[in-house]
Amino acid sequence: MKLVEMMRSVMLSVSHNKFRVFLTSLGIIIGTFTIIMVVGISKASEEAVTQQYKRLSVESITISKARGGGRRNASTISKDLTKEDALKMPELLTNVKSVGISTRTTSDIAYGSTSESVSIQGVNEAYAEITNLSTLSGAFFGDEDGLARNRVVVLGYNLANLLFEGNIESAVGQKVLLKGTTFTVVGVLDRIGGSGGMSSGGGGMSSSTSADEMAFIPYEVALKYTSGKRAATSTYIAMANDIDSVKPAIDEIKQYIGEITGNSESYNVVDAGSTLSSAQETSRTMSALLIAVAVIVLVVSGIGIMNVLMVAVKERTREIGILKSIGAARKIILLEFLFEALFISLFGGILGVLLSVLAPWVLSFTDIKYSASIDGIVLGLGFSVVTGVFFGYYPAAKASKLKPIEALNYD
Repeated sequence: MKLVEMMRSVMLSVSHNKFRVFLTSLGIIIGTFTIIMVVGISKASEEAVTQQYKRLSVESITISKARGGGRRNASTISKDLTKEDALKMPELLTNVKSVGISTRTTSDIAYGSTSESVSIQGVNEAYAEITNLSTLSGAFFGDEDGLARNRVVVLGYNLANLLFEGNIESAVGQKVLLKGTTFTVVGVLDRIGGSGGMSSGGGGMSSSTSADEMAFIPYEVALKYTSGKRAATSTYIAMANDIDSVKPAIDEIKQYIGEITGNSESYNVVDAGSTLSSAQETSRTMSALLIAVAVIVLVVSGIGIMNVLMVAVKERTREIGILKSIGAARKIILLEFLFEALFISLFGGILGVLLSVLAPWVLSFTDIKYSASIDGIVLGLGFSVVTGVFFGYYPAAKASKLKPIEALNYD
């Protein structure tokens, strides 16, 4: 039997059972669509993580309070690392050249009739330098503003755009209200995108908070007007002398923290590169778990394909007997049913790919980011084809092993 005739036979069988084929391929459609979605969301997530950390220099080291204060023994009482302790590091540690400090709270910010709830980040000048915050208009405040308790604020790009209705240039010099206190806008940040290495928890990393939506005020001013001295949780970012000094700087900082607090593990000390790798690994792990779920869907669909082909073999037993009696080889029968399984899985895979075209539109109504990927399409189609061939082989092999006499006598 020629390949063209074999394909014609497959198409004839499929056309006689259109609805059954469609129902069988539904699982393939959903599984393929899910894999493409997961890969797209995973890619967008990794891009967001990279974007989030790209503003941090490779020499930067984050220092944040460990959950539970780190491991302690009965003779150890751990205290907090104070601002004064942290700011002494460049003087006392040979591999640290500067230390940034930050604290965060949430507050309403208002200008005229426009009001918005935003993250307020209290930072010092070194923090802005280490995280590479640059202004589009105006200038970033200095440490002297904090010491003088000047009520000044630097707005993120999107926040300024919202408060001043797109007229960002007019923001500098205007007065805004933070927790009922008047602040003067002294600068507007250049647009960053992602989260720019900012923290939703006081200086560490978070993909949920973007510097574009935040307001920055001097650290001392934040303690007085927004965070409060007792409620404030401070996080620090240290800058090593150079890339080769990062590891020695981490060791020095941990030793220093141990001497100050009595417990070197009371604070997490991690360089930016390690934090980025950890965040990306977490993202990849979640993606792998979701892809595993999609593969399970495809396996269930494959069982459906096997079931449909088993029924097809039963229905076409006499036809198989006729083909064998006129000299059709076992290989021909095997390939015919395998092609049918391949068609069903490929048909479902292609529909799943076409359905994924709607993904950006559907996800535009949510906060989930999606990035189209050829890898996702190839992976989705690949799994669908492998599923069809794997689960179609047994019914095809069974059909090819039928004896002509028994097949012709089948009722």
